[in-house]
Amino acid sequence: MEMATNRQKAIDRALTLTIPRVPFYDAEAIREAAKAPHLRDMPPAQALWLAAIAHIRHQHTDYDTLRDEGYGRDEALFFVLDGINEVLDDWGATRHLTSQPEHQAADEADE
Repeated sequence: MEMATNRQKAIDRALTLTIPRVPFYDAEAIREAAKAPHLRDMPPAQALWLAAIAHIRHQHTDYDTLRDEGYGRDEALFFVLDGINEVLDDWGATRHLTSQPEHQAADEADE
């Protein structure tokens, strides 16, 4: 059995604190995504948040379908923003994704 690193433990804590009711299947995918090399230099809580938003966007909304239909990244995100926040609410999230530019880093995490 592999020992969890301090970063993995911090990601687990952030997941429990930020989205406490996330289903196990989704939680596992988000944990794995939060360990991605492009998120490694971010604090664990930020990496977890970006991974969660990207996971929800791609797995629980029509974002990819909208992109396939020719919508740009920003336009597709505009149409799925409420759906992302509904999933976050279902999962007991302590925050939401906003459309404000200073909060758009989450939108770029998985592009």
